[in-house]
Amino acid sequence: MMNPKRVWNFSAGPSMLPLEVLEQAQQEFVCYGSSGMSVMEMSHRSKDFANILEQAKNDLRDLMHIPENYHILFLQGGGSTQFAMIPLNLMYKNGCADYVITGQWAKKAAEEAKRYGTVNIVASSADTNFDRIPQLDETKFSKNADYFYITLNNTIYGTRYTTLPNTGDIPLVGDMSSSILSEEIDITKFGLLFAGAQKNLGPAGVTVAIVRDDLLGHAKPYTPTMLDYAIHAKNDSLYNTPPTYSIYFLGKVLQWVKAQGGVKAMQQKNEEKAALLYNFLDNSKLFYGTVVKEHRSLMNIPFITPDDETNAIFLKEAQQNGFVNLKGHRSVGGMRASIYNAMPKEGVSDLVDFMRDFETKHL
Repeated sequence: MMNPKRVWNFSAGPSMLPLEVLEQAQQEFVCYGSSGMSVMEMSHRSKDFANILEQAKNDLRDLMHIPENYHILFLQGGGSTQFAMIPLNLMYKNGCADYVITGQWAKKAAEEAKRYGTVNIVASSADTNFDRIPQLDETKFSKNADYFYITLNNTIYGTRYTTLPNTGDIPLVGDMSSSILSEEIDITKFGLLFAGAQKNLGPAGVTVAIVRDDLLGHAKPYTPTMLDYAIHAKNDSLYNTPPTYSIYFLGKVLQWVKAQGGVKAMQQKNEEKAALLYNFLDNSKLFYGTVVKEHRSLMNIPFITPDDETNAIFLKEAQQNGFVNLKGHRSVGGMRASIYNAMPKEGVSDLVDFMRDFETKHL
């Protein structure tokens, strides 16, 4: 059962965290182990923190089956800083890259990359308000691209890739901020994968980048030191003071995912949770989803009613009944339920029950 003081938090990020992890962090907050201090106070050069960092890396490598020829980096600046780091480090052969535009974050990534080289927009679903992953025509892929960029799960619009593009020898780069650890993925299909922590990994403050070794060491000459992947890899993510507490918490979440049975088990749970809500939406006479079925996200589910007035009434009543942060992004409107790993099936089931009751009252 949910703690009676807590609500069902459907925020897109920062998002709900596992209650067990919050409680463990609470117990360790003032004094971590036998260190006599909080992780908040701990030197990033200390043995205790070195163990925390190493354990987090090892657990992530284990959970995602990351080969040894990939570096795991814990960085700062959020996913948005990756929009610059990627072209600064990877646009080193021909100064160009391919991008698929599936939402605001992919669009922002492409705009940032244009500052450092040529960006080829391979495809976009902007014409249908990003309600799908666009069909990809491989004849439009650049033969000389330094990398090919996609956003695997689109938080705002509720779409996801179910099939990865075939880019051949061109490194595939992926933003997995809102779907990392939610479903199994073959990391060897990517040259670089990154994720901001504040959706499925932990609190805001740390960004994970998983970079294949051969893509290190090619940064443009004017790249700031802090934006050079090779510097961070060489210094084991300790070139400067990292976000120590965020890394500690991320490590706790990784251990929690392991305890749930790993990523494969999490994917099964996520598919069950998403099916609960999608099945209701598909049969509802008041609510309906906004995404083409074959591209629906497991993590972010946008939905609407026929008019803004009913949307507003629903959001108000939902809030009053402990279902919070359901308001959709302004570019889509309506509602959005983000059901990341930490959201239990009970929360989704309770939401569906509430929506069913609301429909009965307002039809």
